[in-house]
Amino acid sequence: MTSPLLASLSAAALLLTPAFLQAQSPAPKSGWTVLHTPDGHPDLQGVWTNATITRMERLPEFQGKLDLTDEEAAKFEGKDHDEASEQPGKDGVTLGGVKFSGANAGYNILFIDRGSELARVDGKKRSSLIIDPPEGKVPPRVEHAGAMRQRGAEFGNYDSVKNRPISERCLLGFGSTSGPPMLPVLYNNNYQIVQTPEAVMILVEMVHDARVIRINGTHPPADVRLWLGDSIGHWQGDTLVVDTTNFTNKTRFYGSSENLHTIERFRRIDRNTVLYRVTIDDPTTWTKPWTMEYPFVATPGPIYEYACHEGNYAIEDILGGARKMDSEKAKQ
Repeated sequence: MTSPLLASLSAAALLLTPAFLQAQSPAPKSGWTVLHTPDGHPDLQGVWTNATITRMERLPEFQGKLDLTDEEAAKFEGKDHDEASEQPGKDGVTLGGVKFSGANAGYNILFIDRGSELARVDGKKRSSLIIDPPEGKVPPRVEHAGAMRQRGAEFGNYDSVKNRPISERCLLGFGSTSGPPMLPVLYNNNYQIVQTPEAVMILVEMVHDARVIRINGTHPPADVRLWLGDSIGHWQGDTLVVDTTNFTNKTRFYGSSENLHTIERFRRIDRNTVLYRVTIDDPTTWTKPWTMEYPFVATPGPIYEYACHEGNYAIEDILGGARKMDSEKAKQ
């Protein structure tokens, strides 16, 4: 009987075949020639943004539809703009049909910068970032996935700074903005790509994280674990393919484990667009791999330093509030 891990690796290998890539990746726009660096590889350098109001998972109103008509897209974009303009009340705020509450309820239009449009690929607006499974939803979790790896498990623990989520402690940007996968979040969705023949560096605006992708390298031993995983890249025609493993057990993308494995593809399809595709695989978390696709669009630079630790009074206030609540309970 084939193990889940072997089946998963076989699926990942299939996704790397040239035939699959040719069938799935849109061709560069006519009349535009791919720019190259001095070492002969496609030039991905520049400042880019993946800001979009397209949700990762498809909303019920778009069930069965990945691509939307212009009319459907305009209606949704107008509704999202109206909702974003509202000030959040005690119960939070609704954005793009999704309600933000609790820890996120304090956000208002001053902080939110998700763009104003749905992601556009091949000239059509997308209803979800997930393109596989076709229904635009994260696959089911495996039966015995650890309960402690469920999303948001840390938010209820106020005993120590070390128990708080890593984004709240300014160790990584929230919502997997640093990646992989590099997801759009509520704000600070800018990235700067710098290339050399040996490496590709991606500077992330949020929490000024920096990814270094080593070209044609090899992964370290399994006991070496990194916050952003270990990323090895190689060129497949005009596509940069990035294989990332060796995650820590603290990253927990959408409840993943340290067995998370991602395959990213970066392809510049015109002067102002890099098409990004990522396949997520963790056989100890999900029943099958799943794939997202969306554009990174050129945006004016530079990227400014993001100060998170400096003036991070929220941690002190959060833990202080918890201690006060404990004291009040003890008096009762």
